[in-house]
Amino acid sequence: MSGDPKKHENKKMIKIKINDEELRVPEGITILEASHEAGVRIPTLCHLDLHDLQLYNKTASCRVCMVELDDPMRNKLVPACVTEVYDGMKVRTDTLRAITARRMAVELLLSNHPNECFTCPKNLECELQALAEELNVREIRWEGERMNYPKDTSSDAIVKDANKCIYCRRCETGCNVVQTCGILSGIGRGFHAFVGPFFNIPMVESSCTYCGQCVQVCPTAALTEVFHTDKVWEALNDPDKHVIVQTAPAIRVALGELFGMEPGTIVTGKLVTALKRMGFDGVFDTDFGADLTIMEEAAELIYRIENNKTLPILTNCCPAWVKFIEHQFPELLHVPSTCKSPHIMFGTIAKTYYAEKKGIDPDNIVVVSVMPCLAKKAEAKRPELTKDGHNNVDIVITTRELAAMIKEAGIKFDALPDSEYDKPLGETTGASVIFGTAGGVIEAAMRTAYEWMTGEKLENVEFEQLRGMDGIKKATVKIGEKELKIAVASGLGNARKILEEIREGKSEYHAIEIMACPGGCIAGPGQPYHHGNAEIVKKRQQAIYEEDRRKKVRKSHENKEILELYEKYLGKPFGEKAHELLHTHFEARERI
Repeated sequence: MSGDPKKHENKKMIKIKINDEELRVPEGITILEASHEAGVRIPTLCHLDLHDLQLYNKTASCRVCMVELDDPMRNKLVPACVTEVYDGMKVRTDTLRAITARRMAVELLLSNHPNECFTCPKNLECELQALAEELNVREIRWEGERMNYPKDTSSDAIVKDANKCIYCRRCETGCNVVQTCGILSGIGRGFHAFVGPFFNIPMVESSCTYCGQCVQVCPTAALTEVFHTDKVWEALNDPDKHVIVQTAPAIRVALGELFGMEPGTIVTGKLVTALKRMGFDGVFDTDFGADLTIMEEAAELIYRIENNKTLPILTNCCPAWVKFIEHQFPELLHVPSTCKSPHIMFGTIAKTYYAEKKGIDPDNIVVVSVMPCLAKKAEAKRPELTKDGHNNVDIVITTRELAAMIKEAGIKFDALPDSEYDKPLGETTGASVIFGTAGGVIEAAMRTAYEWMTGEKLENVEFEQLRGMDGIKKATVKIGEKELKIAVASGLGNARKILEEIREGKSEYHAIEIMACPGGCIAGPGQPYHHGNAEIVKKRQQAIYEEDRRKKVRKSHENKEILELYEKYLGKPFGEKAHELLHTHFEARERI
Protein backbone atom coordinates (compact mmCIF):
# COMPACT_ATOMS: atom_id res chain seq x y z
CA MET A 1 0.00 0.00 0.00
CA SER A 2 1.26 3.52 -0.73
CA GLY A 3 1.84 6.13 1.94
CA ASP A 4 2.69 5.46 5.58
CA PRO A 5 1.84 1.84 6.48
CA LYS A 6 1.75 2.73 10.19
CA LYS A 7 -1.37 4.85 9.70
CA HIS A 8 -3.33 1.66 8.86
CA GLU A 9 -2.26 -0.29 11.94
CA ASN A 10 -5.04 -1.57 14.22
CA LYS A 11 -7.76 -0.64 11.76
CA LYS A 12 -10.83 -2.76 11.16
CA MET A 13 -10.58 -5.01 8.09
CA ILE A 14 -13.44 -4.83 5.61
CA LYS A 15 -14.42 -6.64 2.40
CA ILE A 16 -14.56 -4.89 -0.97
CA LYS A 17 -14.44 -5.93 -4.61
CA ILE A 18 -12.35 -4.39 -7.39
CA ASN A 19 -13.19 -5.73 -10.84
CA ASP A 20 -14.90 -8.72 -9.18
CA GLU A 21 -11.82 -9.63 -7.12
CA GLU A 22 -12.66 -9.80 -3.41
CA LEU A 23 -10.20 -8.10 -1.05
CA ARG A 24 -9.83 -7.62 2.69
CA VAL A 25 -8.42 -4.14 3.32
CA PRO A 26 -8.17 -1.72 6.26
CA GLU A 27 -11.18 0.52 6.71
CA GLY A 28 -10.54 4.11 5.70
CA ILE A 29 -8.00 3.59 2.93
CA THR A 30 -8.70 4.95 -0.53
CA ILE A 31 -9.73 3.04 -3.62
CA LEU A 32 -6.35 3.89 -5.11
CA GLU A 33 -4.53 2.30 -2.17
CA ALA A 34 -6.77 -0.76 -2.33
CA SER A 35 -6.13 -1.13 -6.05
CA HIS A 36 -2.45 -1.75 -5.34
CA GLU A 37 -3.48 -4.79 -3.28
CA ALA A 38 -5.52 -6.05 -6.23
CA GLY A 39 -2.67 -5.54 -8.68
CA VAL A 40 -4.81 -3.08 -10.63
CA ARG A 41 -3.25 0.08 -12.01
CA ILE A 42 -5.34 3.23 -11.84
CA PRO A 43 -3.55 6.11 -13.61
CA THR A 44 -2.96 9.30 -11.62
CA LEU A 45 -1.51 12.72 -12.36
CA CYS A 46 -2.07 15.20 -9.55
CA HIS A 47 -1.84 12.54 -6.82
CA LEU A 48 1.41 12.06 -4.92
CA ASP A 49 1.87 10.07 -1.73
CA LEU A 50 5.50 9.46 -0.78
CA HIS A 51 5.78 9.12 2.97
CA ASP A 52 9.52 8.37 2.97
CA LEU A 53 10.30 11.48 0.92
CA GLN A 54 7.75 13.71 2.70
CA LEU A 55 6.15 14.49 -0.68
CA TYR A 56 2.41 14.33 -1.10
CA ASN A 57 -0.51 15.93 -2.88
CA LYS A 58 -4.16 14.89 -2.52
CA THR A 59 -6.13 17.62 -4.26
CA ALA A 60 -8.04 15.33 -6.65
CA SER A 61 -7.92 18.16 -9.16
CA CYS A 62 -7.03 16.35 -12.40
CA ARG A 63 -9.74 13.65 -12.38
CA VAL A 64 -7.47 11.22 -14.22
CA CYS A 65 -8.08 8.44 -11.66
CA MET A 66 -11.85 8.14 -12.15
CA VAL A 67 -13.44 4.74 -11.44
CA GLU A 68 -17.05 3.58 -11.39
CA LEU A 69 -18.94 2.35 -8.33
CA ASP A 70 -20.99 -0.77 -9.07
CA ASP A 71 -23.77 0.09 -6.65
CA PRO A 72 -27.48 0.76 -7.46
CA MET A 73 -27.57 3.40 -4.74
CA ARG A 74 -24.30 5.10 -5.67
CA ASN A 75 -23.79 4.35 -9.33
CA LYS A 76 -21.36 7.11 -10.19
CA LEU A 77 -17.81 8.00 -11.16
CA VAL A 78 -15.49 8.91 -8.30
CA PRO A 79 -11.81 9.89 -8.03
CA ALA A 80 -9.95 6.85 -6.67
CA CYS A 81 -7.24 8.92 -4.98
CA VAL A 82 -9.51 10.47 -2.32
CA THR A 83 -12.56 8.19 -2.16
CA GLU A 84 -12.40 5.95 0.90
CA VAL A 85 -13.55 2.35 0.75
CA TYR A 86 -16.50 1.03 2.77
CA ASP A 87 -17.59 -2.47 3.64
CA GLY A 88 -19.21 -4.15 0.65
CA MET A 89 -17.99 -1.56 -1.86
CA LYS A 90 -17.81 -2.74 -5.48
CA VAL A 91 -15.48 -0.86 -7.83
CA ARG A 92 -14.99 -1.14 -11.59
CA THR A 93 -11.90 0.38 -13.16
CA ASP A 94 -12.47 -1.17 -16.60
CA THR A 95 -15.91 0.04 -17.69
CA LEU A 96 -16.30 2.10 -20.84
CA ARG A 97 -17.61 4.95 -18.69
CA ALA A 98 -14.51 4.98 -16.45
CA ILE A 99 -12.03 4.56 -19.32
CA THR A 100 -13.72 7.33 -21.33
CA ALA A 101 -13.69 9.68 -18.35
CA ARG A 102 -9.96 9.16 -17.75
CA ARG A 103 -9.12 9.59 -21.41
CA MET A 104 -11.28 12.72 -21.70
CA ALA A 105 -9.55 14.28 -18.68
CA VAL A 106 -6.19 13.87 -20.42
CA GLU A 107 -7.54 15.11 -23.76
CA LEU A 108 -8.87 18.26 -22.12
CA LEU A 109 -5.49 18.92 -20.52
CA LEU A 110 -3.78 18.42 -23.88
CA SER A 111 -6.20 20.79 -25.60
CA ASN A 112 -4.66 23.66 -23.62
CA HIS A 113 -1.08 22.41 -23.71
CA PRO A 114 1.73 23.48 -26.10
CA ASN A 115 2.47 20.94 -28.83
CA GLU A 116 6.25 21.13 -28.51
CA CYS A 117 7.20 17.76 -27.08
CA PHE A 118 10.29 17.40 -29.30
CA THR A 119 11.95 20.50 -27.83
CA CYS A 120 10.45 20.35 -24.34
CA PRO A 121 12.89 19.97 -21.40
CA LYS A 122 10.71 17.15 -20.05
CA ASN A 123 10.43 15.21 -23.33
CA LEU A 124 10.20 11.49 -22.45
CA GLU A 125 10.11 12.44 -18.75
CA CYS A 126 6.70 14.16 -18.87
CA GLU A 127 3.95 12.38 -16.95
CA LEU A 128 1.23 13.97 -19.10
CA GLN A 129 2.97 12.69 -22.22
CA ALA A 130 3.25 9.21 -20.70
CA LEU A 131 -0.44 9.19 -19.74
CA ALA A 132 -1.48 10.19 -23.26
CA GLU A 133 0.41 7.15 -24.55
CA GLU A 134 -0.95 4.83 -21.84
CA LEU A 135 -4.55 5.89 -22.39
CA ASN A 136 -4.22 5.59 -26.16
CA VAL A 137 -4.95 9.25 -26.91
CA ARG A 138 -4.42 9.61 -30.66
CA GLU A 139 -6.11 12.94 -31.34
CA ILE A 140 -7.12 16.12 -29.57
CA ARG A 141 -10.77 16.67 -30.32
CA TRP A 142 -10.98 20.18 -28.93
CA GLU A 143 -8.91 22.84 -30.64
CA GLY A 144 -9.10 26.55 -29.92
CA GLU A 145 -7.67 29.24 -27.69
CA ARG A 146 -4.74 28.31 -25.43
CA MET A 147 -2.98 30.04 -22.57
CA ASN A 148 -0.27 32.37 -23.78
CA TYR A 149 1.82 33.62 -20.88
CA PRO A 150 5.45 34.77 -21.12
CA LYS A 151 8.06 32.48 -19.58
CA ASP A 152 9.50 33.62 -16.27
CA THR A 153 13.29 33.38 -16.69
CA SER A 154 14.06 35.96 -14.01
CA SER A 155 15.89 33.68 -11.59
CA ASP A 156 19.25 31.96 -11.98
CA ALA A 157 17.79 28.59 -10.96
CA ILE A 158 14.18 27.93 -12.01
CA VAL A 159 12.20 28.64 -15.20
CA LYS A 160 8.41 28.91 -14.89
CA ASP A 161 6.31 28.28 -18.02
CA ALA A 162 2.66 28.80 -17.05
CA ASN A 163 1.52 27.58 -20.47
CA LYS A 164 2.52 24.05 -19.46
CA CYS A 165 0.84 24.20 -16.06
CA ILE A 166 -1.97 21.63 -15.77
CA TYR A 167 -3.09 22.96 -12.37
CA CYS A 168 -2.37 19.70 -10.56
CA ARG A 169 -1.07 21.88 -7.69
CA ARG A 170 1.65 19.43 -6.71
CA CYS A 171 4.14 22.29 -6.69
CA GLU A 172 1.88 24.37 -4.47
CA THR A 173 1.62 21.58 -1.90
CA GLY A 174 5.35 20.92 -2.06
CA CYS A 175 6.17 24.59 -1.58
CA ASN A 176 3.58 25.53 1.03
CA VAL A 177 2.90 22.35 3.00
CA VAL A 178 6.08 20.25 2.72
CA GLN A 179 8.66 23.05 2.52
CA THR A 180 6.51 25.75 4.23
CA CYS A 181 8.01 28.46 2.00
CA GLY A 182 4.59 29.86 1.03
CA ILE A 183 5.62 31.08 -2.42
CA LEU A 184 3.21 29.37 -4.82
CA SER A 185 -0.56 29.58 -5.12
CA GLY A 186 -3.32 29.30 -7.69
CA ILE A 187 -3.64 32.34 -9.93
CA GLY A 188 -6.68 33.16 -12.06
CA ARG A 189 -9.79 31.09 -12.58
CA GLY A 190 -11.09 28.51 -15.01
CA PHE A 191 -9.38 28.10 -18.36
CA HIS A 192 -6.60 30.60 -17.58
CA ALA A 193 -5.70 29.30 -14.10
CA PHE A 194 -2.11 28.36 -13.29
CA VAL A 195 0.19 28.18 -10.26
CA GLY A 196 2.82 30.82 -9.56
CA PRO A 197 4.07 33.30 -6.94
CA PHE A 198 1.46 35.61 -5.41
CA PHE A 199 0.23 38.23 -7.90
CA ASN A 200 2.40 36.42 -10.47
CA ILE A 201 5.47 38.45 -9.51
CA PRO A 202 8.75 37.22 -11.08
CA MET A 203 10.33 34.30 -9.24
CA VAL A 204 13.44 36.35 -8.48
CA GLU A 205 11.35 38.94 -6.61
CA SER A 206 9.68 36.33 -4.41
CA SER A 207 11.06 34.63 -1.29
CA CYS A 208 11.73 31.46 -3.30
CA THR A 209 14.66 29.47 -1.88
CA TYR A 210 15.22 27.62 -5.18
CA CYS A 211 15.05 24.34 -3.26
CA GLY A 212 13.55 22.91 -6.44
CA GLN A 213 11.00 20.62 -4.82
CA CYS A 214 8.41 22.23 -7.10
CA VAL A 215 10.51 21.14 -10.08
CA GLN A 216 10.94 17.68 -8.58
CA VAL A 217 7.17 17.06 -8.39
CA CYS A 218 5.94 18.97 -11.46
CA PRO A 219 4.59 16.35 -13.90
CA THR A 220 5.17 18.56 -16.96
CA ALA A 221 7.69 21.28 -17.84
CA ALA A 222 5.79 24.10 -16.14
CA LEU A 223 8.78 24.27 -13.78
CA THR A 224 12.28 23.33 -14.89
CA GLU A 225 15.88 24.30 -14.18
CA VAL A 226 17.80 27.04 -15.95
CA PHE A 227 19.99 25.21 -18.47
CA HIS A 228 23.69 26.05 -18.74
CA THR A 229 25.06 23.33 -21.00
CA ASP A 230 25.70 25.76 -23.86
CA LYS A 231 27.88 27.88 -21.57
CA VAL A 232 29.96 24.82 -20.70
CA TRP A 233 30.45 23.87 -24.36
CA GLU A 234 31.49 27.45 -25.15
CA ALA A 235 34.06 27.43 -22.35
CA LEU A 236 35.43 24.04 -23.38
CA ASN A 237 35.93 25.28 -26.93
CA ASP A 238 37.66 28.52 -25.90
CA PRO A 239 41.44 27.93 -26.28
CA ASP A 240 42.20 30.76 -23.84
CA LYS A 241 40.28 29.20 -20.97
CA HIS A 242 41.47 26.58 -18.49
CA VAL A 243 38.20 24.76 -17.70
CA ILE A 244 37.97 22.55 -14.64
CA VAL A 245 34.98 20.62 -13.33
CA GLN A 246 34.00 19.32 -9.91
CA THR A 247 31.35 16.69 -9.18
CA ALA A 248 29.23 16.56 -6.03
CA PRO A 249 29.09 13.39 -3.88
CA ALA A 250 25.51 12.52 -4.88
CA ILE A 251 26.26 12.52 -8.62
CA ARG A 252 28.20 9.24 -8.56
CA VAL A 253 25.23 7.19 -7.27
CA ALA A 254 22.59 8.61 -9.63
CA LEU A 255 24.16 9.47 -13.01
CA GLY A 256 24.15 5.85 -14.16
CA GLU A 257 20.33 5.79 -14.09
CA LEU A 258 20.29 8.09 -17.11
CA PHE A 259 22.26 5.46 -19.04
CA GLY A 260 20.10 2.47 -18.14
CA MET A 261 22.01 1.38 -15.04
CA GLU A 262 20.38 0.25 -11.82
CA PRO A 263 19.65 2.95 -9.22
CA GLY A 264 22.48 3.15 -6.72
CA THR A 265 25.15 2.02 -9.18
CA ILE A 266 28.41 3.74 -8.21
CA VAL A 267 29.89 5.24 -11.40
CA THR A 268 32.69 7.42 -9.98
CA GLY A 269 35.44 6.13 -12.29
CA LYS A 270 33.29 6.25 -15.44
CA LEU A 271 32.17 9.77 -14.52
CA VAL A 272 35.78 10.95 -14.38
CA THR A 273 36.62 9.28 -17.70
CA ALA A 274 33.61 10.85 -19.43
CA LEU A 275 34.54 14.34 -18.21
CA LYS A 276 38.12 13.96 -19.39
CA ARG A 277 36.95 12.83 -22.82
CA MET A 278 34.68 15.86 -23.02
CA GLY A 279 37.77 18.05 -22.84
CA PHE A 280 37.96 19.42 -19.29
CA ASP A 281 41.47 20.52 -18.33
CA GLY A 282 41.02 19.27 -14.79
CA VAL A 283 38.50 16.86 -13.27
CA PHE A 284 38.04 17.11 -9.51
CA ASP A 285 35.79 15.88 -6.73
CA THR A 286 33.68 18.27 -4.65
CA ASP A 287 34.45 15.79 -1.87
CA PHE A 288 37.75 17.68 -1.49
CA GLY A 289 35.72 20.81 -0.74
CA ALA A 290 33.58 18.75 1.66
CA ASP A 291 36.67 17.62 3.59
CA LEU A 292 37.75 21.27 3.72
CA THR A 293 34.29 22.22 4.99
CA ILE A 294 34.58 19.71 7.83
CA MET A 295 37.95 21.13 8.87
CA GLU A 296 36.36 24.56 9.18
CA GLU A 297 32.97 23.55 10.60
CA ALA A 298 34.45 21.17 13.20
CA ALA A 299 36.92 23.87 14.25
CA GLU A 300 34.10 26.43 14.44
CA LEU A 301 31.96 24.06 16.52
CA ILE A 302 34.78 23.44 19.00
CA TYR A 303 35.53 27.17 19.17
CA ARG A 304 31.91 27.95 20.03
CA ILE A 305 31.74 25.22 22.67
CA GLU A 306 35.03 26.14 24.35
CA ASN A 307 34.37 29.89 24.30
CA ASN A 308 30.68 29.85 25.24
CA LYS A 309 29.67 31.29 21.88
CA THR A 310 26.34 30.87 20.08
CA LEU A 311 24.95 27.35 20.13
CA PRO A 312 23.60 25.45 18.39
CA ILE A 313 25.69 25.74 15.26
CA LEU A 314 23.83 25.00 12.03
CA THR A 315 25.66 23.44 9.08
CA ASN A 316 25.81 25.66 6.03
CA CYS A 317 26.20 23.37 3.00
CA CYS A 318 22.75 23.81 1.47
CA PRO A 319 22.11 27.17 -0.27
CA ALA A 320 18.34 26.65 -0.35
CA TRP A 321 18.18 26.34 3.42
CA VAL A 322 20.45 29.40 3.77
CA LYS A 323 18.04 31.46 1.68
CA PHE A 324 15.17 30.01 3.73
CA ILE A 325 16.60 31.31 7.01
CA GLU A 326 17.45 34.68 5.40
CA HIS A 327 13.81 35.18 4.39
CA GLN A 328 11.94 33.35 7.15
CA PHE A 329 14.13 33.71 10.27
CA PRO A 330 16.45 36.71 9.71
CA GLU A 331 16.76 37.24 13.47
CA LEU A 332 18.67 33.90 13.66
CA LEU A 333 21.39 34.69 11.12
CA HIS A 334 24.02 34.61 13.89
CA VAL A 335 23.36 30.89 14.43
CA PRO A 336 24.54 29.12 11.21
CA SER A 337 28.18 28.29 10.58
CA THR A 338 29.84 30.96 8.45
CA CYS A 339 31.48 28.32 6.23
CA LYS A 340 30.98 28.52 2.50
CA SER A 341 29.45 25.41 0.94
CA PRO A 342 31.85 22.69 -0.33
CA HIS A 343 31.66 23.51 -4.04
CA ILE A 344 32.15 27.22 -3.36
CA MET A 345 35.12 26.42 -1.12
CA PHE A 346 36.61 24.31 -3.89
CA GLY A 347 36.04 27.12 -6.39
CA THR A 348 37.78 29.58 -4.07
CA ILE A 349 40.82 27.31 -3.72
CA ALA A 350 40.84 26.72 -7.49
CA LYS A 351 40.98 30.47 -8.19
CA THR A 352 43.76 31.01 -5.58
CA TYR A 353 45.95 28.09 -4.47
CA TYR A 354 45.43 25.99 -7.62
CA ALA A 355 45.93 29.01 -9.89
CA GLU A 356 49.20 29.88 -8.17
CA LYS A 357 50.41 26.28 -8.22
CA LYS A 358 49.62 25.94 -11.95
CA GLY A 359 50.79 29.44 -12.84
CA ILE A 360 47.43 30.32 -14.42
CA ASP A 361 45.74 33.72 -14.31
CA PRO A 362 42.48 33.24 -12.31
CA ASP A 363 40.73 35.28 -15.02
CA ASN A 364 41.39 32.38 -17.39
CA ILE A 365 40.10 29.65 -15.08
CA VAL A 366 36.50 28.54 -15.51
CA VAL A 367 35.12 26.42 -12.66
CA VAL A 368 32.14 24.22 -13.53
CA SER A 369 30.18 22.48 -10.77
CA VAL A 370 28.04 19.40 -11.44
CA MET A 371 25.41 19.43 -8.71
CA PRO A 372 22.26 17.49 -7.75
CA CYS A 373 20.77 20.86 -6.83
CA LEU A 374 19.14 23.89 -8.48
CA ALA A 375 19.84 26.32 -5.64
CA LYS A 376 23.57 25.97 -6.36
CA LYS A 377 22.96 27.79 -9.65
CA ALA A 378 21.68 30.84 -7.80
CA GLU A 379 24.26 30.45 -5.02
CA ALA A 380 27.13 30.78 -7.50
CA LYS A 381 25.82 34.24 -8.46
CA ARG A 382 25.70 35.60 -4.90
CA PRO A 383 27.91 38.74 -4.83
CA GLU A 384 29.48 37.92 -1.44
CA LEU A 385 30.83 34.65 -2.89
CA THR A 386 33.48 36.34 -4.99
CA LYS A 387 37.20 36.84 -4.50
CA ASP A 388 39.00 39.80 -6.06
CA GLY A 389 36.19 40.20 -8.56
CA HIS A 390 36.16 36.52 -9.54
CA ASN A 391 33.20 34.22 -9.09
CA ASN A 392 34.21 31.25 -6.96
CA VAL A 393 32.20 29.05 -9.34
CA ASP A 394 31.40 30.18 -12.87
CA ILE A 395 28.85 27.64 -14.15
CA VAL A 396 26.60 25.13 -12.38
CA ILE A 397 24.92 22.26 -14.21
CA THR A 398 22.76 19.44 -12.85
CA THR A 399 23.19 15.68 -13.08
CA ARG A 400 20.59 15.68 -15.85
CA GLU A 401 22.42 18.38 -17.79
CA LEU A 402 25.70 16.46 -17.55
CA ALA A 403 24.04 13.30 -18.86
CA ALA A 404 22.66 15.28 -21.81
CA MET A 405 26.15 16.60 -22.58
CA ILE A 406 27.68 13.11 -22.41
CA LYS A 407 25.05 11.89 -24.86
CA GLU A 408 25.64 14.91 -27.12
CA ALA A 409 29.33 14.02 -27.20
CA GLY A 410 28.51 10.49 -28.35
CA ILE A 411 30.18 8.88 -25.36
CA LYS A 412 29.00 5.34 -24.53
CA PHE A 413 28.98 5.88 -20.80
CA ASP A 414 28.29 2.34 -19.57
CA ALA A 415 31.28 0.99 -21.54
CA LEU A 416 33.83 3.49 -20.17
CA PRO A 417 36.85 2.36 -18.16
CA ASP A 418 37.44 3.89 -14.74
CA SER A 419 39.76 6.85 -14.17
CA GLU A 420 41.02 8.73 -11.11
CA TYR A 421 40.37 12.38 -10.25
CA ASP A 422 43.20 14.79 -11.02
CA LYS A 423 45.71 16.15 -8.52
CA PRO A 424 46.37 18.37 -6.67
CA LEU A 425 43.04 18.70 -4.86
CA GLY A 426 42.18 15.12 -5.76
CA GLU A 427 42.42 13.19 -2.49
CA THR A 428 39.12 12.66 -0.64
CA THR A 429 37.77 10.66 2.29
CA GLY A 430 34.70 8.65 3.21
CA ALA A 431 33.58 11.52 5.43
CA SER A 432 33.19 13.76 2.41
CA VAL A 433 31.27 11.18 0.37
CA ILE A 434 28.45 10.97 2.91
CA PHE A 435 27.70 14.67 2.41
CA GLY A 436 25.43 13.36 -0.34
CA THR A 437 22.76 12.13 2.06
CA ALA A 438 20.87 13.72 4.95
CA GLY A 439 22.83 13.26 8.18
CA GLY A 440 26.13 12.85 6.37
CA VAL A 441 27.49 16.34 7.02
CA ILE A 442 27.02 16.21 10.78
CA GLU A 443 28.31 12.61 10.93
CA ALA A 444 31.46 13.67 9.08
CA ALA A 445 31.87 16.61 11.48
CA MET A 446 31.50 14.33 14.50
CA ARG A 447 34.28 12.03 13.22
CA THR A 448 36.68 14.97 13.27
CA ALA A 449 35.34 16.80 16.33
CA TYR A 450 35.60 13.65 18.42
CA GLU A 451 39.30 13.16 17.75
CA TRP A 452 40.16 16.86 18.04
CA MET A 453 38.30 17.25 21.34
CA THR A 454 39.51 14.04 22.99
CA GLY A 455 42.88 13.41 21.39
CA GLU A 456 41.76 9.78 21.05
CA LYS A 457 41.26 7.65 17.95
CA LEU A 458 37.63 7.10 16.94
CA GLU A 459 37.36 3.41 16.08
CA ASN A 460 33.70 3.19 15.03
CA VAL A 461 33.14 6.03 12.57
CA GLU A 462 29.58 5.10 11.62
CA PHE A 463 26.93 7.03 13.57
CA GLU A 464 23.88 4.90 12.82
CA GLN A 465 21.52 7.12 14.81
CA LEU A 466 22.15 9.94 12.33
CA ARG A 467 21.20 7.81 9.31
CA GLY A 468 17.96 6.91 7.57
CA MET A 469 15.17 8.75 5.78
CA ASP A 470 13.32 10.30 8.73
CA GLY A 471 12.65 14.01 8.33
CA ILE A 472 14.03 14.80 11.80
CA LYS A 473 16.66 12.65 13.50
CA LYS A 474 18.08 13.21 16.97
CA ALA A 475 21.09 11.73 18.73
CA THR A 476 23.36 12.24 21.71
CA VAL A 477 27.05 11.79 20.91
CA LYS A 478 29.41 11.29 23.85
CA ILE A 479 32.75 13.00 23.24
CA GLY A 480 35.03 12.56 26.23
CA GLU A 481 33.22 14.01 29.21
CA LYS A 482 30.82 16.01 27.03
CA GLU A 483 27.52 14.87 25.60
CA LEU A 484 26.73 16.67 22.38
CA LYS A 485 23.09 16.73 21.36
CA ILE A 486 22.72 16.53 17.59
CA ALA A 487 19.74 16.98 15.26
CA VAL A 488 19.31 16.43 11.53
CA ALA A 489 16.44 17.99 9.58
CA SER A 490 15.78 17.29 5.90
CA GLY A 491 13.01 19.20 4.18
CA LEU A 492 12.41 22.85 4.96
CA GLY A 493 9.17 22.12 6.80
CA ASN A 494 11.21 20.11 9.29
CA ALA A 495 13.86 22.85 9.36
CA ARG A 496 11.12 25.30 10.37
CA LYS A 497 10.29 23.17 13.43
CA ILE A 498 13.94 23.19 14.51
CA LEU A 499 14.33 26.94 13.90
CA GLU A 500 11.17 27.75 15.84
CA GLU A 501 12.60 25.86 18.82
CA ILE A 502 15.79 27.92 18.60
CA ARG A 503 13.85 31.19 18.28
CA GLU A 504 11.75 30.31 21.33
CA GLY A 505 14.83 29.41 23.39
CA LYS A 506 13.75 25.76 23.65
CA SER A 507 16.56 24.16 21.64
CA GLU A 508 18.77 21.71 23.53
CA TYR A 509 21.11 21.00 20.63
CA HIS A 510 24.79 21.78 20.16
CA ALA A 511 24.89 21.10 16.39
CA ILE A 512 22.22 20.77 13.74
CA GLU A 513 22.40 19.74 10.10
CA ILE A 514 19.73 21.07 7.75
CA MET A 515 19.16 19.99 4.14
CA ALA A 516 16.36 21.47 2.04
CA CYS A 517 15.66 18.29 0.08
CA PRO A 518 13.89 15.43 1.88
CA GLY A 519 16.54 12.71 2.05
CA GLY A 520 19.35 15.11 1.21
CA CYS A 521 21.24 15.71 -2.04
CA ILE A 522 20.65 12.17 -3.31
CA ALA A 523 17.03 13.28 -3.89
CA GLY A 524 17.95 16.72 -5.22
CA PRO A 525 15.81 18.24 -7.99
CA GLY A 526 18.77 18.14 -10.41
CA GLN A 527 19.09 14.37 -10.11
CA PRO A 528 17.40 11.87 -12.46
CA TYR A 529 13.65 12.12 -11.84
CA HIS A 530 12.57 9.36 -9.45
CA HIS A 531 8.88 9.83 -10.42
CA GLY A 532 7.66 9.00 -6.96
CA ASN A 533 9.72 5.85 -6.42
CA ALA A 534 11.20 6.19 -2.94
CA GLU A 535 13.13 2.93 -3.38
CA ILE A 536 15.34 4.65 -5.96
CA VAL A 537 16.36 7.26 -3.39
CA LYS A 538 17.00 4.59 -0.74
CA LYS A 539 19.29 2.71 -3.14
CA ARG A 540 21.24 5.90 -3.79
CA GLN A 541 21.62 6.39 -0.04
CA GLN A 542 22.86 2.82 0.44
CA ALA A 543 25.41 3.37 -2.33
CA ILE A 544 26.69 6.56 -0.65
CA TYR A 545 27.42 4.63 2.55
CA GLU A 546 29.00 1.81 0.54
CA GLU A 547 31.35 4.30 -1.13
CA ASP A 548 32.29 5.59 2.34
CA ARG A 549 33.12 2.06 3.53
CA ARG A 550 35.34 1.50 0.49
CA LYS A 551 37.55 4.49 1.29
CA LYS A 552 40.91 3.83 2.96
CA VAL A 553 40.67 7.17 4.79
CA ARG A 554 37.29 7.99 6.36
CA LYS A 555 38.02 11.15 8.38
CA SER A 556 38.46 14.58 6.82
CA HIS A 557 41.36 15.61 9.07
CA GLU A 558 43.37 12.62 7.79
CA ASN A 559 43.23 13.80 4.17
CA LYS A 560 46.92 14.39 3.36
CA GLU A 561 46.24 16.91 0.59
CA ILE A 562 43.98 18.89 2.93
CA LEU A 563 46.70 18.92 5.59
CA GLU A 564 49.24 20.08 3.00
CA LEU A 565 46.89 22.85 1.89
CA TYR A 566 46.69 24.17 5.45
CA GLU A 567 50.42 23.80 6.03
CA LYS A 568 51.51 25.57 2.85
CA TYR A 569 48.70 28.03 2.24
CA LEU A 570 45.79 28.39 4.67
CA GLY A 571 47.46 28.22 8.06
CA LYS A 572 45.34 26.67 10.81
CA PRO A 573 41.65 25.73 10.52
CA PHE A 574 39.35 28.64 11.40
CA GLY A 575 42.41 30.87 11.30
CA GLU A 576 42.78 34.29 9.69
CA LYS A 577 43.49 33.26 6.10
CA ALA A 578 41.07 30.33 6.22
CA HIS A 579 38.39 32.69 7.45
CA GLU A 580 39.14 35.19 4.68
CA LEU A 581 38.87 32.58 1.92
CA LEU A 582 36.47 29.95 3.21
CA HIS A 583 33.87 31.82 5.23
CA THR A 584 31.04 34.15 4.29
CA HIS A 585 28.17 36.16 5.73
CA PHE A 586 24.39 36.18 5.33
CA GLU A 587 21.82 38.79 4.38
CA ALA A 588 18.45 39.42 5.99
CA ARG A 589 15.92 39.36 3.17
CA GLU A 590 12.34 40.52 2.91
CA ARG A 591 9.69 37.84 3.20
CA ILE A 592 7.42 38.10 0.16
